[in-house]
Amino acid sequence: MKCPTPVAVKLAARSIGESIATWRKLYSITSQELADRVSVSRATLSRLENGDPSVSFETFLRVCQGVGMLDKIPEAVDPYETDLGRIRADQALPQRVRKPK
Repeated sequence: MKCPTPVAVKLAARSIGESIATWRKLYSITSQELADRVSVSRATLSRLENGDPSVSFETFLRVCQGVGMLDKIPEAVDPYETDLGRIRADQALPQRVRKPK
């Protein structure tokens, strides 16, 4: 059984999709041109731009590459770009995290 998508995830997907559509338009690229450039269907690109969170991660990354934003994604999720990450940067992280029984 599939769990329902949390509202926060839906909102983030919509915001990211709108941003991708804006980047595409800023570069004067049609949706068909971008879809062809990144080897996805126009329908899949449309789903991504309309905030469908079920679009694959690979498709998301391909489209980010197509609008010149792929290099920003690793930076955006880098834990060492946060206050907590910088505070704990000198600590060795465990390979796995286990909860005590």
